[in-house]
Amino acid sequence: MAVNYICPHCRSTVGTIESATVTEQQLGFHFLTPEERSDIIAYNPNGDVIVNVVCDYCREAIEANPELVLIPNPLQ
Repeated sequence: MAVNYICPHCRSTVGTIESATVTEQQLGFHFLTPEERSDIIAYNPNGDVIVNVVCDYCREAIEANPELVLIPNPLQ
């Protein structure tokens, strides 16, 4: 199983954890509400986990231009 951290805006890979033994508690997923979990975490049929996290580039762009949040995938 891999845990892939992907930016939801530019779709770049922020990081990957390759481990069959990592738990959701170790990743901090247990702190998320059910709504946050459905917005942030997705599961692939092969067992991999996709976690949506904003990359530094997109975070800086959105902070400088807050109107970008209203545009789907503005940085693609």
